[in-house]
Amino acid sequence: MKKSIRNIAILIAPVLLMVAMNETVRPTIQDKAFNDSVYTGMNARQKIEDYCTWNCHFNTRYCMDHHVKYLRPYFNITDTVYYGMINWLRIPGDYIWANIVFMVILIPFLIWFFIIKSLNIQDKIKRLKKSQ
Repeated sequence: MKKSIRNIAILIAPVLLMVAMNETVRPTIQDKAFNDSVYTGMNARQKIEDYCTWNCHFNTRYCMDHHVKYLRPYFNITDTVYYGMINWLRIPGDYIWANIVFMVILIPFLIWFFIIKSLNIQDKIKRLKKSQ
């Protein structure tokens, strides 16, 4: 029972933290929210040089030119990974669903699975050390 609660807490905690952070920041946003026929976002869509908006999602180059400060010397490495991942997610034909399946469900689930596996192995090691 104790392990089940721990495992569920490890699974839910990052989501709760993300929701709490978003809801804490939401009242401080002054810009008009991005809204189209399908999506509504917290942030604006227009280009703003001081910080990222939805424009950065649709125009990565603008974001890199105006907002990226520390990784500029590494663009040759990060661009390969970034654009490679985007191209890989376009292979199935529906980028949005591929993004949800892989980035929102599969990868976080695998991370969670391996964290739980690691904790279970640590528990076994502790029990073995106690029994000696």
